Amino acid sequence: MFGLGGQELIVILLIILLFFGAKKLPELAKGLGKGLNEFKKAQAGLEEEFNKAVEAPKTGSDDLSERVKNMSDDEKAKLAAMLNASKK
Repeated sequence: MFGLGGQELIVILLIILLFFGAKKLPELAKGLGKGLNEFKKAQAGLEEEFNKAVEAPKTGSDDLSERVKNMSDDEKAKLAAMLNASKK
């Protein structure tokens, strides 16, 4: 865990105990736990948003291909002419 051994962790915990006292230690641990919980929730939310953003173009292209399939021949010709004109 971050390159710290058991002795180093014990020394750190003793220093924290000296600074804050035995009465404040449970409050600090509770606050730290809540903070970690909020961080995990935020991380999960970001992952979900990222996955939605990655999946969005796939569903949009399927919709576009369906719309092109349902076009009449005249509409397809107009679309092709517009695309060719934009390339020039």
